[in-house]
Amino acid sequence: MEEEKKHHHLFHHEKKEQTPEEQFKQHKSHEHLGELGLSCSAYALHEKHKSKKDPENAHKHKIEEEIAAAVAVGAGGYAFHEHHEKKDAKKQGEEEHGKKHHHLF
Repeated sequence: MEEEKKHHHLFHHEKKEQTPEEQFKQHKSHEHLGELGLSCSAYALHEKHKSKKDPENAHKHKIEEEIAAAVAVGAGGYAFHEHHEKKDAKKQGEEEHGKKHHHLF
């Protein structure tokens, strides 16, 4: 009477095979999220300005500036990565549909 235990995990999903079009759309939306994270660079500049204007809390503003700058760098790298993944998915989709690239030079 030994029953097999099934584990129910909140974040465990069975991954289905995605078509190249679905991959392209997914990477495109992730690329946009990465670009949205780049707005942290504007926030970092804002905090740098505040640290100069508010000497009493300059240390706090300097820490927030450094955190925002690190997030901006990470978001830029993520957007760059997703951009290349999107290009690969598009290329794979074109190859499956029979489109060929002819490079003359």
